[in-house]
Amino acid sequence: MPDLRIIEDDLSGEAIRALVALHLSGMHDHSPPDKVHALPVAALCAPDVTFYSAWAGDTVAGMGAIRMLAPDHGELKSMRVAPEFLRQGVGEAILVRLLNVARARGFTRVSLETGRTEAFVPAIELYRKHGFVACPAFADYVSDGFSQCLTRLLA
Repeated sequence: MPDLRIIEDDLSGEAIRALVALHLSGMHDHSPPDKVHALPVAALCAPDVTFYSAWAGDTVAGMGAIRMLAPDHGELKSMRVAPEFLRQGVGEAILVRLLNVARARGFTRVSLETGRTEAFVPAIELYRKHGFVACPAFADYVSDGFSQCLTRLLA
């Protein structure tokens, strides 16, 4: 894994905005139009969302966010690793940071929505490795042939 620096990010930088754009484009490429739940920059700046970026030197390596759904429940959003950093542990480092943030905020559960197709398999494997299991749809999501929801209880 590269030497990473994971920081809370205000999304004002060009590099992180480019990664958000790549993420949104990828979600549109691999999801039906009504199943793209990725957030644009403006929504990632909402008061209930905290956004993090991961950096290897001066290069953005990945990103992820956590949204407060309730005082005890958080949602992972916008998890993405830059293409040149895939399979180097960046996604796992971001996930661990977000889980630690959730614990520090007193969340007892963290959930997420993702797709079921091949494009989402690496992310699903990472989430399962870290204790996420299938759960009923939450918030405004609908579990169906494309979308699935996962959750993890925090100790």
